[in-house]
Amino acid sequence: VRAMIRANVGCGNLEIMLPMIASVAEVDEAVRLINQAYFELCQELNENILKPKIGIMIEVPSAIFLMKELASKVDFFSVGSNDLTQYLLAVDRNNARVAHLYDAYHPSVIRALNEIAKQSQASLVPLSLCGELAGDAAGAVLLVAMGFDKLSMNPHNVGRIKWIIRHLSIAQAKNMLAHVLTLDNAKEIKNYLNEQLESIGLGGFVRAGM
Repeated sequence: VRAMIRANVGCGNLEIMLPMIASVAEVDEAVRLINQAYFELCQELNENILKPKIGIMIEVPSAIFLMKELASKVDFFSVGSNDLTQYLLAVDRNNARVAHLYDAYHPSVIRALNEIAKQSQASLVPLSLCGELAGDAAGAVLLVAMGFDKLSMNPHNVGRIKWIIRHLSIAQAKNMLAHVLTLDNAKEIKNYLNEQLESIGLGGFVRAGM
């Protein structure tokens, strides 16, 4: 941490993200250590250093129920959708015997992501998402409708997702999300989203990513 803060002198763009957060106590301890390193360096260098922003990954389900408390302690949230999906569904996606049960379009995953977005917005904390869902056409539409501020994906998906987002109104995306939240299985959700994107002329971009 000291090395990161020292390297950031003159740059001013350091953000530290804490992974696998499951409790408020973990954040308190991490922030204490980061603050200690920060103040020690300020004294050693005898100058005021820009304090780095601190954020957390929302990927352990318990963090969803602590977001109000966590929001008062950090500068940003970032969802790790791959791990969050895995832990919500109790499925090891790297285990061939159960990997078929892993599905980011599971209704519980979609509803959890929507709840995270609502709580983040209520607390005025910036929210991003990193994971395979962001690079999927239908997934990106849902995430934009939910209100995620930033999406992180593989570089080869960026152009396709940008095109889809730019050729879809926020009203259309929100209408899709509203209907998806009423569905109770992943197959129905995916079929509905694919039909909707096909109906507005974006089906080719969806198929290109499959």
